[in-house]
Amino acid sequence: MQKRFYHQLILGTTALSLAGAWGAPAALAQNDGLRLEEIVVTAQKREESLQEVPIQVTAFTAQGIEDAGITNTQDFVNLVPNMSLDDSFTYLNTFVVVRGVTQINNADAPIAIVIDGVPQNNQKQFKMNLFDVERIEVLKGPQGALYGRNAIGGAVNIVTKAPSNRLEGFANASYGNGDALRFSGGISGPIVEDKVMARVAAFYTEDNGRIDNTFLGDNPDFIDHDYGIRGRITVAASESVDLDFRASYSDFDAGGLYDSAVFSGDANDFVEPQQSLLGRTFGDILELSFKFDADLQFATLTGITGYTDLTENNRGDLDFSNPVDKPNGFLGFGFQAGQGQDLSVELLSQELRLVSPDDQRLRWIVGAYYIHTDRALRTRAFIDLDGTLEQIDNGIVIVDLQEDNSNDAYAVFGQIDFDITEALTLSGALRYDRDEREQTDLVSGAVRDESFEAIQPKLTLTYHLSEDALAYATYSTGFRSGGFNAPTVSIPVFDDEYLQNYELGFKSSWADNRVILNGAVYFSQVDDFQFFFVDVSSASQVIANIDDVEIFGVELEVQALVAEGLQVFGAVGTTDSEIQSITVFPGNEGNKTPKTTDWTLNAGFQYRAPITNGFDGFVRVDYEHRGKKYWQVDNADVQGSIDLLNVRVGVESEMWGLYFWGRNITDEEYYTDFNPREFSGLDIDIGFLAQPATYGIEGKIRF
Repeated sequence: MQKRFYHQLILGTTALSLAGAWGAPAALAQNDGLRLEEIVVTAQKREESLQEVPIQVTAFTAQGIEDAGITNTQDFVNLVPNMSLDDSFTYLNTFVVVRGVTQINNADAPIAIVIDGVPQNNQKQFKMNLFDVERIEVLKGPQGALYGRNAIGGAVNIVTKAPSNRLEGFANASYGNGDALRFSGGISGPIVEDKVMARVAAFYTEDNGRIDNTFLGDNPDFIDHDYGIRGRITVAASESVDLDFRASYSDFDAGGLYDSAVFSGDANDFVEPQQSLLGRTFGDILELSFKFDADLQFATLTGITGYTDLTENNRGDLDFSNPVDKPNGFLGFGFQAGQGQDLSVELLSQELRLVSPDDQRLRWIVGAYYIHTDRALRTRAFIDLDGTLEQIDNGIVIVDLQEDNSNDAYAVFGQIDFDITEALTLSGALRYDRDEREQTDLVSGAVRDESFEAIQPKLTLTYHLSEDALAYATYSTGFRSGGFNAPTVSIPVFDDEYLQNYELGFKSSWADNRVILNGAVYFSQVDDFQFFFVDVSSASQVIANIDDVEIFGVELEVQALVAEGLQVFGAVGTTDSEIQSITVFPGNEGNKTPKTTDWTLNAGFQYRAPITNGFDGFVRVDYEHRGKKYWQVDNADVQGSIDLLNVRVGVESEMWGLYFWGRNITDEEYYTDFNPREFSGLDIDIGFLAQPATYGIEGKIRF
């Protein structure tokens, strides 16, 4: 541990020393009017320049989203250092990891996910198609003081495009290998000019898949359909009151549960799925929201009401094999087995907050928040006699667990920013969260309830070294609520998780904003770190706690406009986690936490230049390196480092564009999830294969 600490300290000191080396590189010293785009974010619940926010934030503007070819959450997460998003199990199921803090299945995320001000409070909501988006902000480090429970690793703030006061629209179409089709489009304009404006956007995708099931001869990663539509209306009710109504609906039917049976037990043995049952995931999501902003002169009063109704059902193989490759069947019992879950979630949230004007020496925010969640989950396992998924309803069911979970969460919060001098600002924030949970076993009728609560303070000192540079020191905290496992699980209740973070960082722009360099060094102490494993023998998904964890890390991000039209960018992040004590699986002290990647590197460039009158050529290359991945607490299963390369090349004008794109063009093989037998209850290891090389063409028009 001490050696690791010194290693991180040296890296951090190097990063922070760069913050003091203000001055432009010689090659960029001449000011020829070229500047990087200034990005305005709402990371702290008010509009601020990205370079003025004392938080490590990776932000993507509408143009940046378009240039990078971002169409879903996976695309932008891959561009953020110290963050990963791994597909697993079902179509919507993912594990997001930020600075070593990990997603767990069927439970709260380690980050706050907010779309147009409305929190998305279920794991299944993070994996989404992104269309007609104005901005994406990724905040790293605990943001509990303003974003509340579950912002223990950070927050993701997604802002969709607002209705416009003039008629405009767009249409995109893409075709790729695996006969992958994607369409998106939208139209916006005034209903009553300057008063009532509307915007409607939609997408549709289908995909035959690229991963082979070697037993069935099918592609288990198919998408039969996935479509969504979103409508938004804004109303200028008066000079001081604005209203915002939003509704969206999506429906999907796709593959799932196609983990490969890794008989060798080697996390670097990449084999294709071989199940005798072709998995399937299907469901829909309805979201409604209403927001108002009222200018009270002394402050702006904002109210945000959100409602979500989410359903995700899955069916598939339980033994992840077939009678030829594994004739002794499920756990050696001589028969093949299948499984399925029916998940239903309803969320109703309400937030009220007052925000003072921006142009004051003392600025403040106060607010209150409430959310009610109803979550029903049915888990079944069945004997597979004929290779059909319908056996879950009309076959021999060997496990049938049904639970209903009710959750009420309350919070009050506030933040104060005070300019001690023109250069020095002190910020303090405080939030109180209380989570009341109740679970009903629908089989036995048994009811149990628990409450979890926490106070989350945050303190930041920001010093402007110059007009173009600042340094900050932050103490921040995060809280992830505890909860219930399924009624029959040996660990009935898992504890809440609490994280304390100490961070030193800087933000700087050089050469008249042609170069931006930001960085931080952080140290986190985590009590009752939550992690996940599976007990297949009882069809149980288990959440447990690691008593104490420490995490060290360094982050650096740079972007530069080196010539007209030519932009380069790069980022590096390290995550050095160490288990200090663990009761549930003793003897693993000193190991890294599950699903941790020790370091990540992103680098790339994009170049846009005129080729004829009115037409530009465009090329972008993104390279990503991911270090070793430690799958479980024993660190016995470690995936080697991987290198991913994406390209995007095209011709475009102001009104249209035509592009060739490729992702993972070197066809790197790796698992996005891996469950060793010691933590799954199976007699084999299983791994969820990542997508191989994907490529295609895309056309777009706007009017």
